[in-house]
Amino acid sequence: MLLKQLFDTETSTFTYLLVDAASRDAVIIDPVYGQMQRDLDALKELNAELKYIVETHVHADHITGAYDLKQATNAKFAAGVGTGLTCGDALLAEGEVIHFGHEVLHAIPTPGHTDGCTSYRWRDRLFTGDTLLINACGRTDFQQGSPENLYNSIQKLLTFSDDYIVYPGHDYNGLRISSIGQEKQNNPYIVNTSKEEFIEKMNNLNLPKPKKIDESVPANLRCGNARIAA
Repeated sequence: MLLKQLFDTETSTFTYLLVDAASRDAVIIDPVYGQMQRDLDALKELNAELKYIVETHVHADHITGAYDLKQATNAKFAAGVGTGLTCGDALLAEGEVIHFGHEVLHAIPTPGHTDGCTSYRWRDRLFTGDTLLINACGRTDFQQGSPENLYNSIQKLLTFSDDYIVYPGHDYNGLRISSIGQEKQNNPYIVNTSKEEFIEKMNNLNLPKPKKIDESVPANLRCGNARIAA
């Protein structure tokens, strides 16, 4: 198997390219609008053919590059069933999978940051979107956010073995990967934190509104296509 982690500096967003080493079939997770050439170059470098574009949720901080990539590659678009998107090819529920070559990507619904948040497992690697970040987690003060649901989703991810690698949707501190074991030890939203304490903490973050939310959410409800109605 092959994995390439890409980073958009403007939005601190990670994009992940997963490739089956035998067939060279590929999946990309959370592409960013404006980075299509970077992503196509990475596919070419790995001699890979894009089969699926996968989103962890309807993003508020950037517009997805899914539409442009789909037009360029004819790949299918997939996201979690909780997104309610009508513009995609597949909405994935608990236990549903994507096959690319001999590899399998497993959908894990992890709502809380948004209703449609979905993490993905590939072998011993977890792509957690905004649900579980490195020493942090997604916020819950907009777009169907629910501290209670997010707490339950994080606990769901923590049931995986400590050696499972965590690949988050963002990082703002120069970090790149973590593990379930590291998050259990270091994440202040997890360590010695009860459900009630977590909910209180999330309800009192008082963060500013995401800068691009007003343009990003409507565009992402159209899978990044500005030419169709939401």
